[in-house]
Amino acid sequence: MPKLVHVIGAGLAGLAAAVQLQRRGAQVVLHEAASQAGGRCRSYYDRTLGITIDSGNHLVLSGNEATLSYLRAIGAADELTGPAQPEYPFMDLATRARWTVRLSAGRLPWWIFDQAARVPNTHPSDYLTLVPLLFAKPGRSMAQTMRCDGVLWDRLLQPLFRLLLNHEPRGASAELAAALARETLAAGGPACRPLLARNGLSSAFVDPALRLLQHGGAAIRLDAQLQAIEFDAAGRVGALQFAEERVALEAGEGVVLAVPPAVAQTLVPGLQAPRHHSATVNVHFAVEPPFGVPPLMGLLNGTAEWLFAHEGRLSVTISGADRLIDTPHDTLAKTVWAEVAQAASLPLEPMPAWQVVTEPHATFAALPGEEMRRPATRTRWNNLMLAGDWTATGLPATIEGAIRSGQKAADTLLNEPMERR
Repeated sequence: MPKLVHVIGAGLAGLAAAVQLQRRGAQVVLHEAASQAGGRCRSYYDRTLGITIDSGNHLVLSGNEATLSYLRAIGAADELTGPAQPEYPFMDLATRARWTVRLSAGRLPWWIFDQAARVPNTHPSDYLTLVPLLFAKPGRSMAQTMRCDGVLWDRLLQPLFRLLLNHEPRGASAELAAALARETLAAGGPACRPLLARNGLSSAFVDPALRLLQHGGAAIRLDAQLQAIEFDAAGRVGALQFAEERVALEAGEGVVLAVPPAVAQTLVPGLQAPRHHSATVNVHFAVEPPFGVPPLMGLLNGTAEWLFAHEGRLSVTISGADRLIDTPHDTLAKTVWAEVAQAASLPLEPMPAWQVVTEPHATFAALPGEEMRRPATRTRWNNLMLAGDWTATGLPATIEGAIRSGQKAADTLLNEPMERR
């Protein structure tokens, strides 16, 4: 009989774990406390806008190998789209200057020697400031590791790392930033092409996974909140207590716990987890993007930071947005729309229908001290593994980190010696 595994949580980490378990022959039961799967990476219909929007504007890079592997496994590889080349358009809202950073098509960074491809007013030698970051030491910030000022920093590195870390980069973990740099910028243009979900996050990451799991015989239980985990004297999870039932685990059965850190700490005794979080703010406008507006554009010297162009809407993401959480939504929408209208060459009036979505605890704060609090996949109970972008993935809280954590939890559990299960 295949091993039976209960996956708790149907966010991306849980879905990735469930898919990996099923691919390796395990029987899967997927439990989700909410009435829908996807967690913080899903789509939903917004009545104010009258359209379907995503829970956040999530960026995938072509070098995110775990993410692309997951999408291939669930038959959704064609759900991501982006520019044919690794390029990043920018606009300075203060000066109205526009430029596009175009990375080389190959691994070698020839683009930094091309004045038309690199950041304006930079010199090839400026890019050497990234070298110390590649050798970052644990416990140190970016500011303690590399130069965090100048034109290159202001016009490329700061906005890009802020988006990927969801935190002001100077004080963020150099170790996490180094992991990003090694897997993207240092890997060359082929790893840096930006990719977006063409039909929304659920169509790309959630719905195909659920169909695959159901077709493979997995049981999917929504509105099933885990209330307690019972541990036995043998160092195992002995039972799972849900609101409606108690599920006893037999020998050879296991659990992947893929829930937010605050929930995990109520279920697992003595679990250490990040204590501080960073907010995101997304502002959506129900307006068709004008012809020529790129799918992704960096905005400098304004409130808006990254502009995403989707069919039927323009959306802005503001990372590390704790300072804006208490700002009235109508005030924030007006401010951001003025910047979007300028960037997209749209009239300021009339302002289209809008929606502001705030996530006060969107990710763990990518600080050196918080990085050290992230728990490993294994726990001291040999049939219980942890998954989630807040666990020790070596990456900040990204789609790639979440999927990588789920796949690792599944593989680690299945690779446990049978006598320990």
